[in-house]
Amino acid sequence: MTLYLVQHGQSLPKELDSEQGLSEQGRAEVERIADVAANYRIQVSEIYHSGKKRARQTAEIFAAVLKPLQGCSEKSGLKPLDDVTTVAAQIHGPDNVMLVGHLPFMERLTACLVTGNTDTIVFKFQNGGIVCLDADADQKGWYIKWTLMPNIT
Repeated sequence: MTLYLVQHGQSLPKELDSEQGLSEQGRAEVERIADVAANYRIQVSEIYHSGKKRARQTAEIFAAVLKPLQGCSEKSGLKPLDDVTTVAAQIHGPDNVMLVGHLPFMERLTACLVTGNTDTIVFKFQNGGIVCLDADADQKGWYIKWTLMPNIT
C-alpha cells in the first residue's frame, strides 16, 4: 500500500473568503503538482479530504487529474487538530490512497507512521505538495518514499 499525504493548496485569508477556499496561486500550484503526479503515473484508488473548502477543492483538483476509481470523498478525522492515531490505525489494505488535509495534522500523521511519535517532525509540508509513504515489506512500519513540493526553497 502506498499512502499519499497532501496539505491543501494555499488558501485565501478569512477576510476575503470566510471558508478560506483556494487562492488563485494555490489553485495553480495544486494543478501543477497534480499534472506532474499524473505524468509520473501516480495511481490512487480513492482520495479523502477533511471537508473544509480548501481541502475539498485541492482533492477535487487531484481527482480530476488522477481519476481515482473510487472517487473523492470527505472523511472524518482529517481536520487540523484531530487525533492522528485514530486515522493511522485505520490505514491498511492493498489500495493506494490519498489524504488531503491540514497542518499540523499531516506532519503529525507522517511522524506517527514513520517514527511512532506524533511530536517528532520528520518532514515539513508545503501547501499543495505530496508526501508519498510506503509500507515496508512486512507492513510493520512506514517510510517516506518521495516528496513532490511546489517550491524547493
